[in-house]
Amino acid sequence: MKNRSEKKVSIPSLEEIQHERKRIRRGVYYRQSLRSTVSVLVVVAAVAVLIATLFLPILQISGDSMSPTLEHDEIVVLLKTKAFDRGDLIGFYYQGKILLKRVIALPEDEVVIDGDGNVYVNQCMLEEPYVTEKVLGDCDLDFPYKVPGTGYFVLGDRRSNSVDSRNSVVGAIPREDIIGKVFVRVWPLSDISFRF
Repeated sequence: MKNRSEKKVSIPSLEEIQHERKRIRRGVYYRQSLRSTVSVLVVVAAVAVLIATLFLPILQISGDSMSPTLEHDEIVVLLKTKAFDRGDLIGFYYQGKILLKRVIALPEDEVVIDGDGNVYVNQCMLEEPYVTEKVLGDCDLDFPYKVPGTGYFVLGDRRSNSVDSRNSVVGAIPREDIIGKVFVRVWPLSDISFRF
């Protein structure tokens, strides 16, 4: 007599076994693909952060001391370098913040700013098309002012509203405090530019 508790065991067909094997292989392949994609994204993000930190710091403009050249909330990328020329926009550390200003005079240059806000470097008046309003501003320096051998004399483009080298509290910016110069404006997208 057959025991009633025994159940009939059905053996899957060859087609069902092949279908199940394909399903398992697809799951393994999907998990491997997902793992490798996540790994690649993590590596790319780490490299991007490393590059941004070491070579191309990204800054968001706060305030209007560089207006109209750079406006509040615009985003720029700096290029880390030790070579600066007159007219370069540089980022530097000042009292725990990063400020952006324009290099006006190089080490050992002589600077004079007259009462009308005209700037003279080594007795030559600068052409400053980026300045919309020339004023002497917040200035407590005695002119002529000789830039120290390792410093840079910087001014904001909006002279009436800029804390810069005209004030002895800021003074000439030491080379070691400079992060780099503005390389490109990346935001807003409609205003992407490389020239300042």
